[in-house]
Amino acid sequence: MKQVFIIGIDLAKNTFQVHGATKAGNRIFNKKVTRAKLISFLTEIPNCIVAMEACASSHYWGRRIEALGHTIKLIPPAYVKPYVKRQKNDANDAEAIAEAASRPTMRFVAVKSVEKQASGMALRTRDLLIRQKTQTINALRGHLAEYGIIAPCGTVYLNRLQEAVNDPETELPDAVIANAQILLDHIASLAGQISQLEKDIREAARQDERARKLMSVPGIGPITAVALTALAPDPASFRKGRDFAAWTGLTPKQYSSGGKERIGHTSKMGQRDLRRLLIIGAASVVRWAIRRGSDQGGWLGQMLARKPRMLVTVALANKMARVAWALMSKNEKYKDPAMV
Repeated sequence: MKQVFIIGIDLAKNTFQVHGATKAGNRIFNKKVTRAKLISFLTEIPNCIVAMEACASSHYWGRRIEALGHTIKLIPPAYVKPYVKRQKNDANDAEAIAEAASRPTMRFVAVKSVEKQASGMALRTRDLLIRQKTQTINALRGHLAEYGIIAPCGTVYLNRLQEAVNDPETELPDAVIANAQILLDHIASLAGQISQLEKDIREAARQDERARKLMSVPGIGPITAVALTALAPDPASFRKGRDFAAWTGLTPKQYSSGGKERIGHTSKMGQRDLRRLLIIGAASVVRWAIRRGSDQGGWLGQMLARKPRMLVTVALANKMARVAWALMSKNEKYKDPAMV
């Protein structure tokens, strides 16, 4: 049997497609392997490159296979698609993964540790609970509007709905009061769970040295700092801060040809949760600058004087992403430009 140089695995729930090839790209095998037999199958093969798409369960399998001595390469699924030949099936997908991973200019995703995945799960759980809380508040507002009880949008106006339900002189039917109370109790339960998660995230940020350095940047709080350390790839995988900002989707999309540069809207590529947090943080800095009166000689003041507020917010989020990359890659402390 020829020496296996690279193996492409098309991940699934129970049955995986495994494609093995030589260094020249010649196929050695392409077969199905059950979930229970995958590790034993790879144990019998000499150490080589094992490539997978960076999707669900890829980091789990990456850690297990890496423990066997193999070199793991995770590829974004969008970079694998061009290498799929004609029809899409498991065999062609596994072959395309191996082919894409063998390209010298291919970009890879680092395998995340258990701790990083746990931090990412806490952030996503918080986001899910916030969405459920907002959904429940909107449902309560909609139901009570049918009985003439109106409240503006926003969590701060929830007390108006609660007072209307608990009003002893209310004309609401008993069934409506009972169902509204169920929704109010659910909102209170979600609020308590969100507060506990945020408390845990803040504690994790205080214990992480890299997160503490990131929190010194204006607009980056504990949640954004933990998100940067948990969701962002290894800073060493980017050549410069602009590459990291482009990965977060905070740079304009290009459609250039024939020497003509065409710059479009923000690309919105990369990790959308991280991009959203950076924009929220930038919006708070812009709002504070408008209220307090920013230095007109500084970059932010000049931008606010010439550009729309939302454009300035996204531009500031871009700068924050670059600063965050510099702090994480060089392990330095943030230096306020006004103090330098």
